[in-house]
Amino acid sequence: MNPCPADPVDAARSLMDRLVDRYLNSLRVESGLAVNTLEAYRRDLRKLQAYLAATGMHDPAGATRQTMSGFFGQVKRSSPSPASSARCMAALRGFYRFLCKERLVRENPMMHLGPPRPWVKLPRILTQSEVTMLLERAGGSRPEGQRDAAMIELLYATGLRVSELVNLELSHLNLAVGYVLAFGKGAKQRVVPIGDLARRKVAAYLETARSRLMKTRQSPHVFVTRRGGKLTRQGFWKLLRVRARKAGISKPITPHMLRHSFATHLLDHGADLRSVQAMLGHARISTTQIYTHVERERLKRLHSALFPRKQRRLPRREA
Repeated sequence: MNPCPADPVDAARSLMDRLVDRYLNSLRVESGLAVNTLEAYRRDLRKLQAYLAATGMHDPAGATRQTMSGFFGQVKRSSPSPASSARCMAALRGFYRFLCKERLVRENPMMHLGPPRPWVKLPRILTQSEVTMLLERAGGSRPEGQRDAAMIELLYATGLRVSELVNLELSHLNLAVGYVLAFGKGAKQRVVPIGDLARRKVAAYLETARSRLMKTRQSPHVFVTRRGGKLTRQGFWKLLRVRARKAGISKPITPHMLRHSFATHLLDHGADLRSVQAMLGHARISTTQIYTHVERERLKRLHSALFPRKQRRLPRREA
């Protein structure tokens, strides 16, 4: 008896999975994209796969410009974030360029497809008084408390991404000179200075709390748990929310808000845009310029609230 033929739908799905794996592997090797970016691209391509399957199409080579227009219309309706839409378009542009290069498609359906309409979304930040409340809350005598205080202080003092913070290794710190070596997106390296307060908190943590957490174990990472492993991004997010709540900060807080606050407060106190760009590790100055929008909005509110010559209603003239 001959075996049953393979399901054509499963075969097409398997083909799409293999193509996506080849595409992402080429990006990892040739472009050095960060793991988080590659995973985001994979999620975007899975959305396309699901959309094609829902329309009865299982081969990405059969997609047309109209197909992709319909897909991006769905993306825009389901994801209001401009950054997510732009990233999805970048992922698919690259995917179809790859398929064309491999001669797996005749025509690129992404050709002449316009980018999503850009709009400015101002980053959410903490005020300087809120940052002070967060940083000056006592860490307690437990080693975890000292670790948490050092992490938050360092995050605000350097503007690191949370992934850069939790992956920080002992060899990346130079507390004597006062800088940290950060490895950002695409494994790009940059040097970021550390202020005195952050240096003291990190040094105190390394001298006492870290050894109590590690005991006889060894780890290259700066910030560790009681089990000796590095603290995860999710673990840091949880401890940050708990600490913010105890400090009396009512607004929802994320680790990235400290990065936004770092940049905004530097510009507020006179730092130049290029220096902030270098410290944040932005490839383009336009990415850093978003923080100048934040400062302009703050100045407009300040002017509206405090300027003495406010517009008054003129008295109505008698007929």
